[in-house]
Amino acid sequence: MTPKYKAIIVDDEKLARLDLRNVLSTFEEIEIIGEANNVSSAELLINKLHPNLVFLDIQLRGESGFDLLDKIDFELDFVFVTAYDKYAIRAFEVNAHDYLLKPVSPERMQNTIKKLAHDAEKETANFRRLNYDDVIFLMLNNRYRFLRIDTIVAITSDADYSYVYTIDKTHSITRKTMKEWEHRLPENHFCRIHRETIVNLDFVSKIEKSFSNSYQVYLNGFEKPLLMSRRYASRIKEKFV
Repeated sequence: MTPKYKAIIVDDEKLARLDLRNVLSTFEEIEIIGEANNVSSAELLINKLHPNLVFLDIQLRGESGFDLLDKIDFELDFVFVTAYDKYAIRAFEVNAHDYLLKPVSPERMQNTIKKLAHDAEKETANFRRLNYDDVIFLMLNNRYRFLRIDTIVAITSDADYSYVYTIDKTHSITRKTMKEWEHRLPENHFCRIHRETIVNLDFVSKIEKSFSNSYQVYLNGFEKPLLMSRRYASRIKEKFV
């Protein structure tokens, strides 16, 4: 069986990493491709190996596993593995797929892997790619409304929700993830410029280089530019060629 997930383990305790690796070794869906013991080494490892799943401890000798989320500018599945239950609410606020308490049993890990597979199937099943002139019916600001795809200027994320900005200079919240939007929006017109941002290319007025190899994307109708991370810069350049 080909592994569905290439994963890394982030924990400051070597024995804890070993215990988790032993539990995961019985699951063919998971391939462990690396380990890290702090936030900075985890960041380097993720940028080098490009895993799609991270098993992450929260307390890392003076650091927090939550700090790692702010340093990664592309979408990953995170599963928190910790000795403390007090961080559970915050973990799900940042859209973690699961929250495991040490020591993790094989039975509990199996439930986590089933949940990961179920969520992945749910996000991709029956999602046809939309056309630019399509109209979709969805709940915006707690009311069902029709939305024309070509009126969307930008979309930003907020955990399991997203904000949709339209040409009438309003924005509405809806229960859709960025992954779902990215799978459905027409690729010739929309581009992801950050882990938390998708823009309509028809409304891009200019792109300027900013600090730390990042860029600022200016949109017609937006007063302030949106940040584009280095990782996504090549995507938008390809679409403008």
